[in-house]
Amino acid sequence: METVQHWADQTAVKIIKSRPERDVYTLASGITPSGTVHIGNFREIITVDLVARALKKLGKKVRFIFSWDDYDVLRKIPKNLPDPKAYEINLTRPICSIPDPWGNEKSYARHFEKEIENILPRAGIFPEFIYQAERYQKSIYAESIHHALVNSGKIAAILDKYRTDPLEENWMPVSIFCEKCLSNSVKIKPYCADYKLTYSCLACKHENTVDLRSTGCVKLLWRVDWPMRWAYEKVDFEPGGKDHSSDGGSYDTARLISREIFNHEPPVYLMYDFVRIKGRGGKISSSSGEVITLADVLEIYEPEIARFIFASCRPNTEFAVSFDLDVVKIYEDYDRTERDYFGTGEASEAKRVKTKAGYEYSQTAEPPAVLPFQASFRHLSSILQIHNFNYEKTMNWFEKDLAESPGREKFITRMKCVHNWIEKYAPDEFKFIVNEKTPACEPDAVMKKAISELVSILEKNFSTYTDQSLYEEIYNIINRNSLDPKIFFKTIYQILISKDNGPRLSGFLLQIGQKKALALLTPACHA
Repeated sequence: METVQHWADQTAVKIIKSRPERDVYTLASGITPSGTVHIGNFREIITVDLVARALKKLGKKVRFIFSWDDYDVLRKIPKNLPDPKAYEINLTRPICSIPDPWGNEKSYARHFEKEIENILPRAGIFPEFIYQAERYQKSIYAESIHHALVNSGKIAAILDKYRTDPLEENWMPVSIFCEKCLSNSVKIKPYCADYKLTYSCLACKHENTVDLRSTGCVKLLWRVDWPMRWAYEKVDFEPGGKDHSSDGGSYDTARLISREIFNHEPPVYLMYDFVRIKGRGGKISSSSGEVITLADVLEIYEPEIARFIFASCRPNTEFAVSFDLDVVKIYEDYDRTERDYFGTGEASEAKRVKTKAGYEYSQTAEPPAVLPFQASFRHLSSILQIHNFNYEKTMNWFEKDLAESPGREKFITRMKCVHNWIEKYAPDEFKFIVNEKTPACEPDAVMKKAISELVSILEKNFSTYTDQSLYEEIYNIINRNSLDPKIFFKTIYQILISKDNGPRLSGFLLQIGQKKALALLTPACHA
């Protein structure tokens, strides 16, 4: 039997050992849609998805729930709203009751929920969505809220273990949204264990007595809400961010409240670290509006490679999603892993076993039956630019490979990703446009002779050259004419693309074709 190597497999085994009696394992994640859901939030989602897959691989039934915490209040105004200033009136109101700034959805929260719900299937992720506003407003948690209120003193004692200043004597683990103005700035009278709470709104002075069983304006505070939901949904696993995982943080208190108040053994927990961005400015922050989303990532990474980035890194390790030249290397790493998986790479058997799960977890569905055609990112970027991003001509270039191997859809996706990356993020030295005609140039006699020799070999033997054999011929020309290679290459690149450097010249000449290469180089012999 293969040794369990992947962290998702290890976590799945830990979950089963801690709860061997479960018929169905419930895995949970949750996000507050207070702004655009960014790629750091996605780390939580895919962490749960990977562990869910690991459990299924072990023959277990899994329920993957994703809670939208859309009954939370708006605390900050994201800068990317159409009119941020106008939205300040909505601070302290529940985000499910605030209008969509763009006017497309029924609420502020729903706008951001739909953005991620619509794109998760592209990443092969299909959770069961739960909307906490709906749960609270329908009084589904009435008994749980009542139980928490009755045990307010015990909950306060747990929280006080991690506080410098103890909670006030009549503290209660709930907030109330005013039924008139929706503000949560209210004063609540002591609870009498009769399912009724009396409050007065500090914002609009409205007063009322509400019944937990019929009025859904009462909400548990976060540190109590989280363990309550663990017990309600019988959650067996949930990851949490670094901020929740610090000593005395919300996980520490939730773990105790879950066990001591709600009589539920807390779920197996996995801390995940932050995700940095490399090659694109700005700090990830929903409230600032400076965010990188899953949609942004899928513009330049195939879904399988986006998954590969996360699956290849342990959750408790910080890493970066790159938009710079590292993109090329990440594609190469994935392609190499794919070849190793199918046994066509150079990896040892031990390395293949180690990377097998990582490749399988990277797939949006079942892994392909055979190795699909791989067009290297770097090579594809050259062909696309040579053909001025014409997809049909680019596909024609690869038609023989596409006809002989599966993977046409994957190729099309990669082609679009390469195109997006070149246009949005590639450094200038990576970009080029093949000249339509020979630019004005004045090479000296020695350089003219060298260019003439290059033209001659391209005229006679073009179809017989490989990248390596043409590379060797080019250096023969350079050496015969005692030229500085840097000056020679700079001259040729200026003729071909009006830049001082470019893709490896031998391969590039073969890519642009004999006709185009000769049309540009021949006039330079006579300049």
